[in-house]
Amino acid sequence: MKGNTMIDKETYDQIAEIIHSDESPVGIDAKKTHILILHKLGEIEKRLDALEKQSKSERE
Repeated sequence: MKGNTMIDKETYDQIAEIIHSDESPVGIDAKKTHILILHKLGEIEKRLDALEKQSKSERE
């Protein structure tokens, strides 16, 4: 695994395989990369909304 990422090697390798592109000068497909990031942000947003609702109901 490269760098100080907080991700296990198997997951790292899976993501690297998904976003890899031989056609790109930097080695990754920017569109796939951005879609993956936006999807993950959407998941985080849903989890945050659920936690905020739970916190609000516990305070009432």
